[in-house]
Amino acid sequence: MGKGEHDGHLGAVYAAGSAETLAATYDAWAATYEDEMRAAGYRHPLIVTALLARHLPPGGPLLDAGCGTGLLGEWLGLLGYGPLEGLDLSPGMLAQAARKGAYAALTQAALGGDLPFPPARFAGIVSAGVFTTGHVGAEALPGLAAVAAPGAILVVTVKTPIWDAGFAPAATAAGWHPVAATPPYASMPGEAGTVPSLAAVFRRR
Repeated sequence: MGKGEHDGHLGAVYAAGSAETLAATYDAWAATYEDEMRAAGYRHPLIVTALLARHLPPGGPLLDAGCGTGLLGEWLGLLGYGPLEGLDLSPGMLAQAARKGAYAALTQAALGGDLPFPPARFAGIVSAGVFTTGHVGAEALPGLAAVAAPGAILVVTVKTPIWDAGFAPAATAAGWHPVAATPPYASMPGEAGTVPSLAAVFRRR
């Protein structure tokens, strides 16, 4: 495989090309997603949880934007965050998340435009593994800002090509003040061809 190329489910989601294909591909992967990602050493949920705990006291409400099967929801609930709401474009992934019982509400929707929540609803937003190849980029930041309360914390992981394409300036333009960012790291050390990511923290102005 060349740099940044993947086989199996991961390669399929990176190559999806449209929100509809991406949702269907995640639906097909939902039942085995967590086992496969754990086997690859998936780091994003742990890093996002640690950064949120550093920058936002437990409480809520909190949005898990691109919640997938709910990996973050379980951990955040244990740390005292909530009520927690999840959003994902894949019904199959949301069905897996619902089984965990960690979310007060789950909503099927795609990032990248207006979101189906009241303005200034959330004290914190987390998004792990969403700002990545074939998924969503900085165009999702204004929609997240619209549903974040003043002073809300946003913790996201971002593939380095998306970050280097102007993610931080776009966040500032959307109303997010930069707070912190990690060095680049491999999100899945057990997966060949992984392009580095970083995790970043922003505060809603």
